[in-house]
Amino acid sequence: MSKLDRMIAELCPDGVEFVPLGEVIDYEQPTKYIVSSTNYNDDYEIPVLTAGQTFILGYTDEQNGIYRASKNNPVIIFDDFTTSFHWVDFSFKIKSSAMKILTAKNNTLLRYLYYAMKCISYIPSSHARQWIQVYSEIKIPHPPLPIQLEIVRILDKFTELQAELQAELQAELQARLTQYEYYRNSLLSFGVVERERVEEPFNG
Repeated sequence: MSKLDRMIAELCPDGVEFVPLGEVIDYEQPTKYIVSSTNYNDDYEIPVLTAGQTFILGYTDEQNGIYRASKNNPVIIFDDFTTSFHWVDFSFKIKSSAMKILTAKNNTLLRYLYYAMKCISYIPSSHARQWIQVYSEIKIPHPPLPIQLEIVRILDKFTELQAELQAELQAELQARLTQYEYYRNSLLSFGVVERERVEEPFNG
């Protein structure tokens, strides 16, 4: 029996409670954090975010209306139409009002909620705002805080290992591509050598 199994047996002998997301998550409308100009520049400091795959749209020099997230004060940004979301632990501005900024309520770890939301397979069937009417009503397991901490510890470790593996694979792939290009060019250079040899004057 694993440590987590023992904790669940001890702290949740009657099973883990399931609760709607809205009971453990607070949300904030992003109105005061929306960027005024799309004149982005990589030399600027503050990233402008979207909850889609692009995530960071660019960087702005605007100094007002910045959400001051940090490692100690993270948030989840949530697209109210697509339900896509991202973990954010740095200061930012938002691209549009079609977003919500999510934080955890008492006795709940935001990182645990982030992982729990990753397990939700809900796909919107219409282009409508999802959080209040639908998504916040989805139920997730809500174990006691010590169990949440252990789950987060385990999943964070796997996330870290995955990132390290991806970096190693990318480095290996790049090395193999460089090796391939070297041998390809070396093996196919014989044609130039042959032509040069044929064109040499006969000195016999």
